[in-house]
Amino acid sequence: MWFFLLKKVFLYDKIAISDDFVSSSKLNIDVLDVKPSNILVNGRGEIKLCDFGVSGMLIDSMANSFVGTRSYMAPERLTGNYYNVQSDVWSFGLSLVEISVGRYPIPAPTASEFSIIFNIPEEEIEFPGGILPVAPSSTPSTPRTMAIFELLDYIVNEPPPVLPLKIFSDDFVDFVSKCVKKNPMERANLKILSNHSFYKIYSNSEDGGEFARFIREVTESSRMYLS
Repeated sequence: MWFFLLKKVFLYDKIAISDDFVSSSKLNIDVLDVKPSNILVNGRGEIKLCDFGVSGMLIDSMANSFVGTRSYMAPERLTGNYYNVQSDVWSFGLSLVEISVGRYPIPAPTASEFSIIFNIPEEEIEFPGGILPVAPSSTPSTPRTMAIFELLDYIVNEPPPVLPLKIFSDDFVDFVSKCVKKNPMERANLKILSNHSFYKIYSNSEDGGEFARFIREVTESSRMYLS
C-alpha cells in the first residue's frame, strides 16, 4: 500500500509541500514545528503546513509528545544554540526524507534498507559522492527501539540521512541534501531553495486535478473499508 501511495504522489506532494514551506517562510512565518503530522491535505488536493501544538486532540499523542516534536528539531536547537528559519529548513528536509522512504529517517536508512523498500538489488543503490550511510553498531536498527536521548544524540552527532540516486531524481536528492546539512551555516536558505532547479521546474506546474482525484479515491476506499 505504501509503495503504491508513494508512486502516486511521489512528485506532487513534495512540490506542493515545498511551495507552502517556502511561501510561509518568505512571509517571515517561523514554523518551528515542521513534521509530517503537521502537513495536511484536503479533498481538493491542497497541501498546507500547520501547527497542532495547541490541539487538545493531540495532547497525549506521539505527534505532540516530547519525542514526536524534538525528533524533527535541527541539531542546533537540540544543543541549545541560536536558531532561526535555517532550523525550519532542517525539519522540512527531514520530513521530505520520511515522506520518501515511509519511515522516520533516524537512524539513516542504509543501502540494504533502500533495497528492500524499493525492491532493487543492493549493489544498484548509489549515493551522491559515494556516501554510504551505515547505522552505527552501537545504536539500534530502528528508531522505535531507541531511547529518547539515544535518538537525540544520533541527530546531533551522527551523519544526516542521504537519499540514493536513480531511485530519486538528482535534483530532488540535491534539494534534500541541502536541507539536512548538520551545520546551519552550510544549510540552504530560502533564497537557495526557491532558486533550486527542483523547486523552479515544478512549483508552478498543474496536474489537472489528478492528485485531488486520487485523494478522494483513497478517502472513499477507507470509508468503505471501515464501514
